[in-house]
Parts: sequence; C-alpha cells; structure tokens
Amino acid sequence: MSDQGAPTKTISDFEAKLAEADKTVASFAKDDKSLTHLARSFLRSYPTIIPALILVLSILAFGIAAPRFLGPGALSTVLQQVTVTGIVAIAQTLIILTAGIDLSLGAILVVSSLVMGNLAVNLGYPWPVAIGIGMFVGTFMGWFNGILVAYVKLPPFIVTLGTLQIFTALKLWYSGSESIRNVDIAEKAPSLLWFGEAIQFGAFKLTYGSFSLIVLALVFLYVLSQTAWGRHVHAIGDDPDAAMLSGIRSKQTLVSVYAVAGLICGFAAWVAIGRVGSVSPVAFDTVSFASITAVVIGGTSLFGGRGSIIGSVLGAMIVGVFTTGLSLAGVDDYWQMFAAGSLVIIAVGLDQWLRRATQ
Repeated sequence: MSDQGAPTKTISDFEAKLAEADKTVASFAKDDKSLTHLARSFLRSYPTIIPALILVLSILAFGIAAPRFLGPGALSTVLQQVTVTGIVAIAQTLIILTAGIDLSLGAILVVSSLVMGNLAVNLGYPWPVAIGIGMFVGTFMGWFNGILVAYVKLPPFIVTLGTLQIFTALKLWYSGSESIRNVDIAEKAPSLLWFGEAIQFGAFKLTYGSFSLIVLALVFLYVLSQTAWGRHVHAIGDDPDAAMLSGIRSKQTLVSVYAVAGLICGFAAWVAIGRVGSVSPVAFDTVSFASITAVVIGGTSLFGGRGSIIGSVLGAMIVGVFTTGLSLAGVDDYWQMFAAGSLVIIAVGLDQWLRRATQ
C-alpha cells in the first residue's frame, strides 16, 4: 500500500527557530558598580562616618578661624553645653528609628525637673524619692504618647504636637511660673546638683553630666545592636507590616520606645538641674528641636529603620561646635541659626541620596 496519500507532518519556521534560541534566563538585577553607587552603599552601611568627619573638619576649621577654640577650655565647654541636648537626642533617636517623632521631649524634661525640685526642695522629700518620682513622671508622659500613637493610631507628629501644648500648660500650672533658686537647692537638696560637678584633667574639665552622656550612649548602642528589643525597634521603623507578620509585638514595642524615651528625659531632667544650677519652667524649651537637629545631622533617617546613637551624639556635638566656634569668631546669632538650619537641610538631602543606594 502506498504512503503517498498520507498527510505530511510539517514544522513551522517559528518552532524551528525556537530550538536554536538562547536558553539563558533573563535577569533584571542591577549590577551598578560605579564609584558613586559604591560610595552610597558604604556610607549607608556606616552612617556615623559622615558626622564624625564633619565634626573633625569643623573643629579644625574653627581652630584656624579662632585659635582659642582648640584650647581644652573651649572644647570642654562645648561638651558641657551639648550634654542635655545629647541625652535628649538619644531618646529622640529611639523614636525616629520607628519612623516617628516626638516634639514634647523638652516639655517632659522640664515637668520632670519641676517635680524633682518641688518634692526635694519645697516639700522636703528625700532626694532619691524626689528623683525617682520625677523620672516616673517622665516615663508616664512618654507612655501616654506611645498609647496614642500605637493603639489610637494617631500620627506621632500630631500626637506630640498636642501633648507639647498639654505638658507646657501643666508645667506652668504646677510651678506657678516660678523658678527654684540655686541657693535653695544647694541648701536643701544638694544632690540634685551632682551632675554639675566636674573632674579636672589639667585645663580640661569633664562634668559628671558629660560623663553620663557618654555612658548612656554606650548603653543604648549595645541595646540597639545586641538585644532583641533593639532589633525589633529597627524592624518596626524599616517595615511595620513585615515586623508584625514576623511575630514582633509592634504595638507593645512602640509603646515601650516612647516610655523609655520619657524615662531618658526624666534622667536628663536631673542632669539639667546640675547643668544650670536651678529649676525653671521656661528652661530648655527648645531642646526638642535641638535634639531633632542633632539626630538628623547624625545620620538617622527620618523615614525610620536606619540610624545610630553615636551619630546622634556626634550631631549634638557638631551643633555645639558650630555655635561656639561662630561665637568665638564674632558671628551674629542669626547667622548661627542660619548655619544650623543649613546643616539640617543638607543632612536630609544626604539621607535621600543614601536611600537610593538600594533602590
């Protein structure tokens, strides 16, 4: 039987060419090895390098412009001036790492100091009790902020803007707009002034308050990098949804962050009393904004998840160096404010540039 009548099986040109096609799987991963990309990736991994470099260059520049600035007396003065701001900046760093912000930290500090001063000086409480209650008040106010942010789900900026006004009203009412004088504190509760005492190293003077800033920075450097709580704080700021899905108790952790920030401000209140030697309802009104400036200049991202305690302390010192250096150089106060504002804008712009390193 002949096969001529059977249908012939043909292969289309497309199928014939398909067998010869390249089987390599397409890849869409970026392979950007340019110097700019590598620099951004490096600086993103080590955010404290930039503030450290700026601090060194600032000290050298002001040392040339005003030779007195390089003296141990001027440098120790800078460290004393930024002590309270640096401690509050540590508290602010914890909150900004969660992609939040707290405008009320300065008011928390002042209320805590008023409670300590009133209990120890006016009411005769033992100083450990007065300090303990003052720090508890600071912790409670921070916890209140955290509850509103985590459970009521209000934006941190709005919450702390509101509590700033509330705590400011409370401090004026509680104090009757009256200060507690240095002579009264020295007579009735001298321990409140302990952090103002200093250790002399030749012409360089290191107060106990400055020493406490260094110790506190090292403690929270360890907490954020070596403990589960610290990793949870970073995770919440980096991606709150992913943190929740991974089993992190986001709400409880967020409340604890604000409470710990309040506790730090309560401690800063004790340091502040020793720093200025008195208790005033109008002292340190701008420390919240100064702490935000220090944190931003120190390399902590306002978008959360990335930052450094050491960087924030360096940021506070940069602000102090600029303020003192410009003063010694005879620059007017408004140009000092101009310089601080410019630093913030440059720091935020740099943060945006670094964020694109992994995008």
